[in-house]
Amino acid sequence: MGAEHYPPPWFSVAPMMEWTDNHYRTLARLISKKAWLYSEMLAAETIVYQTGNLDRFLAYGPEQHPIVLQIGGNNLENLAKATQLATPYGYDEINFNCGCPSPRVAGDGCFGVRLMLDPKFVAEAMCVIAANTNVPVSVKCRIGVDDHDSYNELCDFIYKVSSQSPTRHFIIHSRKALLNGISPADNRRIPPLKYEYYYALLRDFPVLQFTINGGINSIDEVIAARMEGAHGVMLGRAAYSNPWQILGLVDSAVYGAPLRSITRRQVLEQYQVYGDSVVRMYGLKPHIRNVVKPLLGLFHAEPRNVVWKRKVDAALLRCTTVKSILEETLGEIPDRVLDAPLTEMPSGSSDTFIKAKSLLPPPYTVSEEELL
Repeated sequence: MGAEHYPPPWFSVAPMMEWTDNHYRTLARLISKKAWLYSEMLAAETIVYQTGNLDRFLAYGPEQHPIVLQIGGNNLENLAKATQLATPYGYDEINFNCGCPSPRVAGDGCFGVRLMLDPKFVAEAMCVIAANTNVPVSVKCRIGVDDHDSYNELCDFIYKVSSQSPTRHFIIHSRKALLNGISPADNRRIPPLKYEYYYALLRDFPVLQFTINGGINSIDEVIAARMEGAHGVMLGRAAYSNPWQILGLVDSAVYGAPLRSITRRQVLEQYQVYGDSVVRMYGLKPHIRNVVKPLLGLFHAEPRNVVWKRKVDAALLRCTTVKSILEETLGEIPDRVLDAPLTEMPSGSSDTFIKAKSLLPPPYTVSEEELL
């Protein structure tokens, strides 16, 4: 099935290395049937040099659709080969990483957000990726890099990439990146959010699709961003650390579907079957700890959550199955929590995006040099 058979990407979960793996995506899909899911970023070289072990990196359950593969790299030949190798796995979109500020990626690796400084190469990369797949392609980027952070410079990047390649969808993390050696965590905290840049892009590039990302932590904020015109909204760590209250409300609050009648106990029963089927599927990997890791946010802010997580940590030292861990630890969680259905949260107002639209920079005009 192609992307056209699925709901539009009004809500998506951001690609996060060591977080949005197969295990998390399986849990996410048990909770939300409509959210778009992203893989972890995979370096093109990882795919190219692991041809005998591709399932470990690229395989996923069919229930995970709609799902996007994010790849990174700075070698056109490897990007082409990686896309060819990934295509048979049936991802619904291929996304190119131009936003990761990690020193491993943007520093030593010379890709990720550093590629925003070379839009000509990004356009070439997107042409290569598109030529080797039959699904849409997209770019995830920041609003700038270091001192290259003006709105016009962002527009130059968008214009060059979209006019010189088939790219029509951009995911915009509304902060610039600082490549001075600070940690990825600080790059999510120190540079200020500039949602006004995102909304200005909607005005200046009306034929393109833009998804807003960065600093959005609740369904209320998702709805508020969409009410102000956002085509799509992407959440990262909030959807990972609090999947029940975020993903559990996506289908109804964002897509207008009936509220799902599921409980956390039912989710755990289904996830346990999956988890015990994949533990050590590839020799020593995945380890039971990696399979259980996505569950640790399921009782976010609920009574006895901290005690339960401590017991899980202790059980991981001796238990070898998800079933035995849950049997040993779930007694800490009250039945009323385990068996409570999803409920709509009272909606709060957010004027963040209204304010952003009052701060729009002047309209972008393509220079004569760019046109040439």
